[in-house]
Amino acid sequence: MELKPNEFDRLVKYIKDKVGIHMGKEKKVLLEGRLNMVLQKRGHKSYDEYLDALGHDKTGDMHREFVERITTNHTFFMREKDHFDFIKQKMLPDLKTWVPNKEIRGWSAGCSSGEEPYTLAMTFSDALGIERSSWNVRLLATDISNRILLKASSGVYEGEQVEDIPLEWKRRYFHKPNESGQFQVTHQIKDMILFRSFNLMNTFPFKKKFHFIFCRNVMIYFDEATRQTLVKKYFDALEPGGYFFISHSETLGRNLQGFEYISPSIYKKPALA
Repeated sequence: MELKPNEFDRLVKYIKDKVGIHMGKEKKVLLEGRLNMVLQKRGHKSYDEYLDALGHDKTGDMHREFVERITTNHTFFMREKDHFDFIKQKMLPDLKTWVPNKEIRGWSAGCSSGEEPYTLAMTFSDALGIERSSWNVRLLATDISNRILLKASSGVYEGEQVEDIPLEWKRRYFHKPNESGQFQVTHQIKDMILFRSFNLMNTFPFKKKFHFIFCRNVMIYFDEATRQTLVKKYFDALEPGGYFFISHSETLGRNLQGFEYISPSIYKKPALA
């Protein structure tokens, strides 16, 4: 089914308003490929008709289905390993000097299928060593896609997906649930993470601030105004002295929204004087 120019403009506005993702004209074929099947299944004769129905959806089911179709989920364990080395060598030693009650709170925003938050949990568990039992490390992992969160919360991965994980970690933090060759994250690691569905365009509802936030390969889909708004929200969601991580392919540019530059893709909210 052809996506007409006026329908494309309307669709792009809906995506921007509801999901925050900016879609240029080059995405027209991609959107047709991902949504045509949905329109056919639901019996809509045009994209205008589909968007009308989407706008009147009271259950949220159509919107959830829509989000599943247009979002991309691709990640892997140990991605941009230097971030996790920084946590062990610099961030954790710093946090241990000022975090009260030995409670560290982190957020993996746009966690996709779970590789990032699980890598974070394993990094903290390994770095704390014998001190692990005396520290309470809590990780919030959010994504807009319920389907991908179901996958993430299961903690089950194929053998090739865990190839980049150090052998000792694989032995310590995974087990084989069956004879299929799959690996499953242990309860020790899973219990450190809370998976939740969350749209980053919504108001942040968190009662406590975080000591660090990962938002990697998420803001690349947003336009500049949306990115700046989101960075400010992340700044406000961090404790003074907290850390903010983006991917190596991203930059905050000149408008740091109050953040201090630490190194490429790592920023810090200034500590209180």
